[in-house]
Amino acid sequence: MSAESDVPADCAERQQLVDEAVHSGEMEGLHVTAETLADADDYVAGHIDSDTLAERVRERYGLV
Repeated sequence: MSAESDVPADCAERQQLVDEAVHSGEMEGLHVTAETLADADDYVAGHIDSDTLAERVRERYGLV
Protein backbone atom coordinates (compact mmCIF):
# COMPACT_ATOMS: atom_id res chain seq x y z
CA MET A 1 0.00 0.00 0.00
CA SER A 2 1.19 3.49 -0.80
CA ALA A 3 2.38 5.93 1.83
CA GLU A 4 0.32 8.75 0.30
CA SER A 5 -1.58 10.91 2.79
CA ASP A 6 -4.99 9.98 1.31
CA VAL A 7 -4.40 6.26 1.91
CA PRO A 8 -5.84 4.97 5.18
CA ALA A 9 -3.17 4.13 7.74
CA ASP A 10 -4.83 1.21 9.48
CA CYS A 11 -7.65 -1.32 9.51
CA ALA A 12 -9.90 0.79 11.74
CA GLU A 13 -9.77 3.70 9.33
CA ARG A 14 -10.36 1.43 6.33
CA GLN A 15 -13.32 -0.18 8.14
CA GLN A 16 -14.79 3.25 8.84
CA LEU A 17 -14.49 4.17 5.16
CA VAL A 18 -16.21 0.93 4.11
CA ASP A 19 -18.98 1.39 6.68
CA GLU A 20 -19.59 4.94 5.45
CA ALA A 21 -19.66 3.81 1.81
CA VAL A 22 -22.09 0.97 2.55
CA HIS A 23 -24.33 3.30 4.57
CA SER A 24 -24.28 5.89 1.81
CA GLY A 25 -25.27 3.29 -0.75
CA GLU A 26 -28.06 1.99 1.45
CA MET A 27 -29.37 5.54 1.92
CA GLU A 28 -29.59 5.74 -1.88
CA GLY A 29 -31.54 2.47 -1.99
CA LEU A 30 -28.66 0.29 -3.14
CA HIS A 31 -27.82 -3.19 -1.88
CA VAL A 32 -24.20 -4.21 -1.34
CA THR A 33 -23.71 -7.83 -2.37
CA ALA A 34 -21.91 -10.48 -0.34
CA GLU A 35 -19.21 -10.55 -3.02
CA THR A 36 -18.58 -6.83 -2.69
CA LEU A 37 -18.55 -7.10 1.11
CA ALA A 38 -15.96 -9.89 0.80
CA ASP A 39 -13.82 -7.61 -1.38
CA ALA A 40 -14.29 -4.84 1.18
CA ASP A 41 -13.08 -7.23 3.89
CA ASP A 42 -9.91 -7.81 1.82
CA TYR A 43 -9.45 -4.04 1.68
CA VAL A 44 -10.02 -3.58 5.41
CA ALA A 45 -7.50 -6.34 6.16
CA GLY A 46 -4.95 -4.60 3.96
CA HIS A 47 -4.77 -7.43 1.40
CA ILE A 48 -5.78 -5.08 -1.43
CA ASP A 49 -5.72 -1.32 -1.90
CA SER A 50 -8.67 0.94 -2.71
CA ASP A 51 -7.85 0.94 -6.43
CA THR A 52 -8.06 -2.85 -6.52
CA LEU A 53 -11.32 -2.80 -4.57
CA ALA A 54 -12.83 -0.33 -7.04
CA GLU A 55 -11.53 -2.36 -9.98
CA ARG A 56 -13.14 -5.56 -8.66
CA VAL A 57 -16.48 -3.81 -8.20
CA ARG A 58 -16.35 -2.25 -11.67
CA GLU A 59 -15.52 -5.64 -13.22
CA ARG A 60 -18.34 -7.32 -11.32
CA TYR A 61 -20.88 -4.91 -12.79
CA GLY A 62 -19.35 -4.61 -16.26
CA LEU A 63 -18.17 -1.04 -15.73
CA VAL A 64 -14.63 -1.58 -16.96
